[in-house]
Amino acid sequence: MARAPASAKLLLLFFAVYNVEADPIIEDLSQLNETSLQTNELGEERLQYFQPRHVHISYGNSPTEMFITWSTLSDPGASIVEFGKNRLSEFRVNGSTTSFTDSGPSKLTQFIHRVTLDNLEPNQQYMYHVGSELGWSEIFFFRVMPNDTNWLPQVAIFGDLGSENAQSLTRLQEEVQLGQYDAIIHVGDFAYDMNSNNGLTGDAFMSQIQPIAGYVPYMTCPGNHESADNFAHYKNRFTMPGNTESMYFSFNMGPIHFISFSTEFYYFLNYGMNPLINQYYWLENDLKEATKPENRAIRPWIVTFGHRPMYCSNNNTDDCTRHETRVRVGVPFLHWFGLEDMFMQYGVDLTIWAHEHSYERMLPLYNRTVYNGTQEEPYRNPKGLVHVTTGSAGCKERHDEFLDYIPRWTAFRSTDYGYSRLKVINSTHLYMEQVSDDQDGKVIDSFTLIRDRHEPYPIPVTPEPELDLRY
Repeated sequence: MARAPASAKLLLLFFAVYNVEADPIIEDLSQLNETSLQTNELGEERLQYFQPRHVHISYGNSPTEMFITWSTLSDPGASIVEFGKNRLSEFRVNGSTTSFTDSGPSKLTQFIHRVTLDNLEPNQQYMYHVGSELGWSEIFFFRVMPNDTNWLPQVAIFGDLGSENAQSLTRLQEEVQLGQYDAIIHVGDFAYDMNSNNGLTGDAFMSQIQPIAGYVPYMTCPGNHESADNFAHYKNRFTMPGNTESMYFSFNMGPIHFISFSTEFYYFLNYGMNPLINQYYWLENDLKEATKPENRAIRPWIVTFGHRPMYCSNNNTDDCTRHETRVRVGVPFLHWFGLEDMFMQYGVDLTIWAHEHSYERMLPLYNRTVYNGTQEEPYRNPKGLVHVTTGSAGCKERHDEFLDYIPRWTAFRSTDYGYSRLKVINSTHLYMEQVSDDQDGKVIDSFTLIRDRHEPYPIPVTPEPELDLRY
């Protein structure tokens, strides 16, 4: 029999790896000598199916743990991380492998590998690579966080980063590899969408963030663009602390207690009310623990992040035109499980959002009313929650323009593509700034939040404010 062209063999291999049923046109190619696909003739082509891809790391359940996650197209039979302080051969850990099949027409399958590195030395840098005897990744490195509350972390924060028009990505890649950040926080909406094109859009996105997420912990929360199949791509591709499939969790970095939660439980009620109820009571218990006097004395800052904002002034028909947003006041009509009062009650210092493809910093507020510290220094001992929306990293949906009218509770807003930086100055001062990628990395906004005492905010008992009909 005549030798088939290499392209035909690769096509067969594609269908074999992804478990796609061949149609009658393809079946003619099945007359090829099957043993040729198993021998050296296609050995180089087969190698890629065991080659690790989408390598990323995240904080574990303690300061001395790190989760390592990656993907392969075929199951190599092992999930191994080799790592060490001076050489890769110092430590070798095996983890778990799960198969994940996209729900699209092609039913493409990949294998997700997860390894937990524990008992790591605080503040130590490790080199590592991942894979198996059938294929290894390139060498990466990471630094373990110090195991105390006195160090001052710096993080980059953004939401709504897609694989297309990912304008901020190159600058973030460079800054991460220059050692500028201790972690990344991605506040929902990935790839646009991870399930699109039979999951290949998600694959492209995970490859794009590898130069970031392979080196510093990439911490996440789900957005509305992850909702397909009950957030299947998000749950399978990312590994976060806790046991809630990465939908909500908390972690500590020095003097900050970060809380990640899903705003989407308020909107995708077709998946049931239990996830929303469970998250609400988990949030309350987590805040109770974080605000115990002995805990807040050593870890004073509480910063939350969730995808859809409580407040925004964009000119669209989404959350911004609805003053009673579900995350703020609870599910429709019943107004159960709203978070604004809870966050006030436990004295949350800073709430970070995305979803709107823009940047907006609010004055301290509660119930659509401004509660500044003072008129001259609104962020010095504010009497209401401080909100920042940072969803302008770049995606194919472009910008969300603002209303011509600026609400009285908006301090600054911009539609420049960019991202935010958060830096702890000390136990009473927290600094945040916005970087414009459109303006070549210029800092276009900044503020310092000062809280001499990290305590609950008094919830005003004044009547509902009169709505400004221009907003």
